Amino acid sequence: MNLSSSLSSLTLYSCGLQGKFPSLMTKFKHLQYLDLRYNNLAGSIPYEFGQLNELVSIDLSFNEYLSVEPNSFDKIVQNLTKLRGLRLGRVNMDLVTPNSLANLSSSLSALALLGCGLQGKFPGNIFLLPNLQVLDLTSNDRLTGSFPSSNASNGLRLLGLSRTRISVYLENDFFTNLKLLEFLVLRDSNILRSNLTLIAHLTQLTRLDLACNKLGGQIPSSLRNLVQLNSLYLDNNNFSGQIPDFLSTLTHLENLGLSENHLSGTIPSQINTLSLKLFDLRNNHLHGPIPSSIFKQENLEVLALASNSNLTGEISSSICNLKFLRLLDLSNNSFSGFVPQCLGNFSNSLSVLNLGMNNLQGTIFSTFSKGNNLGYLNLNNNELEGKIPSSIINCPMLEILDLGNNKIEDTFPYFLEKLPELHVLVLKSNKLQGFMNGPTTNDSFPKLRIFDISSNNLSGPLPTEYLYSLEALMAYDKKTTSMMARNYSDYAYSIRVTWKGFEIKFEKIQSALGILDFSNNNFTGEIPKLLGQLKGLRQLNLSHNSLRGQIPSSLGMLFNLESLDLSSNLLTGRIPHLLASITFLAVLNLSHNQLVGAIPSGTQFNTFNASSFEGNLGLCGFPMPKDCNSSEAPALQPSNFHDGDDSTFFGDGFGWKAAASLKIAEQYVGAFGNIAKEGTTILLPSATGNPANTMALAFTMYNNLLSNVSGGGPDESSSLMEAKDESARDNGETGFSLQSRQKGKTE
Repeated sequence: MNLSSSLSSLTLYSCGLQGKFPSLMTKFKHLQYLDLRYNNLAGSIPYEFGQLNELVSIDLSFNEYLSVEPNSFDKIVQNLTKLRGLRLGRVNMDLVTPNSLANLSSSLSALALLGCGLQGKFPGNIFLLPNLQVLDLTSNDRLTGSFPSSNASNGLRLLGLSRTRISVYLENDFFTNLKLLEFLVLRDSNILRSNLTLIAHLTQLTRLDLACNKLGGQIPSSLRNLVQLNSLYLDNNNFSGQIPDFLSTLTHLENLGLSENHLSGTIPSQINTLSLKLFDLRNNHLHGPIPSSIFKQENLEVLALASNSNLTGEISSSICNLKFLRLLDLSNNSFSGFVPQCLGNFSNSLSVLNLGMNNLQGTIFSTFSKGNNLGYLNLNNNELEGKIPSSIINCPMLEILDLGNNKIEDTFPYFLEKLPELHVLVLKSNKLQGFMNGPTTNDSFPKLRIFDISSNNLSGPLPTEYLYSLEALMAYDKKTTSMMARNYSDYAYSIRVTWKGFEIKFEKIQSALGILDFSNNNFTGEIPKLLGQLKGLRQLNLSHNSLRGQIPSSLGMLFNLESLDLSSNLLTGRIPHLLASITFLAVLNLSHNQLVGAIPSGTQFNTFNASSFEGNLGLCGFPMPKDCNSSEAPALQPSNFHDGDDSTFFGDGFGWKAAASLKIAEQYVGAFGNIAKEGTTILLPSATGNPANTMALAFTMYNNLLSNVSGGGPDESSSLMEAKDESARDNGETGFSLQSRQKGKTE
């Protein structure tokens, strides 16, 4: 059987196809229906594809590496005169001129070009195609144009213009004639004038989405006429007044989104007449308790009442009757009483549980069941006591755990290191105590990027072993995507952390954000040099501990660091010059330590004021009042090579031009013969190269001097010059000077 001559329909939906668009397709001359949705095809659709003039329906949607060249698209438009359905969602069309769409067949019934990168003016005649039923141009944010003032056909059933710049006038005859319209999706669109009472004439609507459009006034009561409505989204507008009672008469309503408005009053108890799946009232001005009727919504999957501030009362254990709940967000309200203990195991579907910023008491529920789907748990800023339950390890999908700002009394919960997907761990401002020993597994915290245990009573050395295991922070993540709920893509994860000195709420957590905050504890010992390997760090805060030793120069390798706080410790030595090369460093606090020497100069260091360095009596230079050349500046103590900052070995470290010096100890002088008893000073090249090379050179010269004074001759001197040349090459210098200054008589 010859497929190329007989095949009329080909469906390979979500089959894992990848590589270039198969040229074999162009041989199926009688192909009428082609469905290759949700694959990984790449490259350009071949020009010959436009020769398949029997095609009636094409669906190549969600092949995100596939593109359409202008000449190929023109061929499709001109030749495929029988085409009724063209769906190219997420296929790259940024080179295609929208005006070429004007030549599409008059028999077209469906045009779906979601997120194709179209730019320019959309041809208005498309709205007038007599057979058009589906028009979806969503997420083409550079697509312009406008509706016609009237239409020749009222056959449209779906109209999606979300996130486009096409001008929308919700007041002309175009909308009133769309009697068959079932889906009207205008989220974040370019609505210039609106008369929402006109929408009440669209009685066949099942989905109405007008979110993110700055619409105001009260929710019009005329919407009660939309009796077929299944989904109503009016989020992120300026609607005010109370939640209208008529919503309870829309008996088909399953999804109700009214978040981010100025609605007031109480949550209507009449909600029990509905069978809701989504109920989102976040960020309004509602008050009072949660009506018990909500807990009877057995099909409810999303309940979001966050940030109303004045919602009060206790959280009833009846909430655990909602067995299909995927998202529960009651955060930033005034709920009180005890946390229902059933919350740990009432729904295996639960992915998001956010009860943060309330007045909840008692202990954390300890009944996390195995195999649950929890990805986000936020109990921040309550009055919870007791210990962190070990049953949390039954949450293998957990990505965010925020238990900060409570009264939890415990040691560090080592079992959390076994959570394979954990990205964010916030345990700040509790009563954790004791030493932090090393990890108990070889792959602890493999994906952790935010680690905040600040403001506790933890003690002992910094947990160096844990730092070795933070693989996700070893490399800089250039992605700027937000962390979203896995099974509810409109919900962004959020946390509260101290960022650049201020406690703030990250409404969206960027995947590239890297934070270590161990501040306000009782940690001792030195700062580990290996911190310099955590290239993904954006903020490092070790302040208000009892850390000693020098600041490791390896911190200067954290090129993406924006905030560094080492204040209020017992740090000594000089400030590594390499820190001045961190170009993104916006906040620096080294105050109240025992640092000495000149403050490095550099692009970022020149922007910091004296408060960044105050409380270090040994520091001099800008921006401190002490001049490093004045008699007020204290004498600089020599650095030890093995003691923290290797950049300060010999002189002022990397980039400083002062020659280094090596003093031969007085006890060796007696053996030298013709070298002065009071010692010899050897001037070395500027210490701009590798300090280890400089040190090696110093000891080479020292050994040669010993040879010379013990009877060596020209050969040894020659060896010394070779050492000089080697160092000059290493350091990029032209040479060095060797001076032997002698005092008194030679013996």
